[in-house]
Amino acid sequence: MGIITAQLIAAYYERFKNIEVTFTKEIIHTTGLITEQVHLKCGSDFWPCVFYATSFQGAKIAANIKSGLLEKLQKGNNSISVRLCFKNPETGNPITFFVAGRVISTIPYKDSEDVSLLTIQFTQRPPDDLIEIIGRVLDADLNFIKFKEAKIVLTAETQRKLKLISNEVAAFIQAVPRRCLLRELSFSGAKVITMGVAKFLVDKDTGLRFDFDDPRESILVKGKFTGSEQVEGKKEMVALLMEFDEAQIPMNYKIRVNEYFTLTRRDSSPPVAIEIPVRKPKQAVNSEETEASEDIEAESVPEESKPEEDFNLETDKK
Repeated sequence: MGIITAQLIAAYYERFKNIEVTFTKEIIHTTGLITEQVHLKCGSDFWPCVFYATSFQGAKIAANIKSGLLEKLQKGNNSISVRLCFKNPETGNPITFFVAGRVISTIPYKDSEDVSLLTIQFTQRPPDDLIEIIGRVLDADLNFIKFKEAKIVLTAETQRKLKLISNEVAAFIQAVPRRCLLRELSFSGAKVITMGVAKFLVDKDTGLRFDFDDPRESILVKGKFTGSEQVEGKKEMVALLMEFDEAQIPMNYKIRVNEYFTLTRRDSSPPVAIEIPVRKPKQAVNSEETEASEDIEAESVPEESKPEEDFNLETDKK
């Protein structure tokens, strides 16, 4: 989970305690929630459930009520605990903990007679692990809005802080792969250098794949090349300016960039430059990069994540 201070945990809690996060497929993947290990505990019994949404004040849980859950709640004065389990991205080991609360309302889920959506109010501050996991997501979303255009010029130092494996990235231009050298990136865009002719590359739908380390993962960000610049002394090469499609920027990418800015602020480094130049065509830039090859092995573009919509809950408690 990385090194995080008690001060930052407290800051996450105070800033985000009333903000609810819905567990879509993307959020499940980003947080590492192990869905089959999530249960409700009432008395000494466990019920399988779906972790639908949470804040630091409470949660919404979908559960099958035909297995005696409501009767057990009535006997226990609506007291309940939520057993949560997340995968540690660094070690792969599960992180398991309970959050105590009270059920304050139940409504049918999508008019179902068997499944209800339970609103749970936590009776104490949730564990630091939950605050850290949800806080990282909310902090990245907030800073995405605040620092959307702040660009990071790629150097050996910034590459290390970003945990990028290499300054080489793969661009999938209309699903055709091409090797590029990464020069700049931000929450909302990037600049890459590749071989080719600008007029055949600009205004084309593109996916840019970043390979990160610690933990190792590849993230594809979709968008479009919106401008180009000349590369001084390299007539066969072109610098391409890419704008990401905001609706399709993966949360994992936002978190990676946000962690860079957090580390930079912590190290008291000078602020990064603002405004990635996405609409200034054909300006000369300096380049010390070696030539990039036009051909790389064809790779498939991963499918988009979709929100969780349907639940399949067992009817028997454990």
